[in-house]
Amino acid sequence: MGLKEKKAARDFEQDRLDSLKAQIFEAAKFEFEIEIKWDTITIDGYSHLYEQTWPLIYFEPVIIALKELCSDDFCQEAVQADLKKLVIENDGDIHNSEKCASYSDGVLTINHSPIINAENQVQDRAKTIKEVIENAL
Repeated sequence: MGLKEKKAARDFEQDRLDSLKAQIFEAAKFEFEIEIKWDTITIDGYSHLYEQTWPLIYFEPVIIALKELCSDDFCQEAVQADLKKLVIENDGDIHNSEKCASYSDGVLTINHSPIINAENQVQDRAKTIKEVIENAL
């Protein structure tokens, strides 16, 4: 990771992350730990895309999925009782929306390329996230 990527990640963390976390917590109706593996979601030569792609790939699908899951008290309570942590990473450059999420032992992991299929699979990623949580609970 070069200086451009480090700066883009730092700027994103300072300027956008708190707002996106707040939206996630509002959708879930509770707060939990969020871990971002910055060194895995930064790819040399693509720092100019992070501001656009990271929200679409990692955050908006989680917001949509949690908003749908936590829309009634029964499901919201089940999610709140189990979900402890969200991990965002890019391990293996996965860009298939059906394989972008896993849920185990209270940890939701979003594992997706930080730049591929950003705009055209937001809803598909949200569906996958919702399904992996539902199936685990």
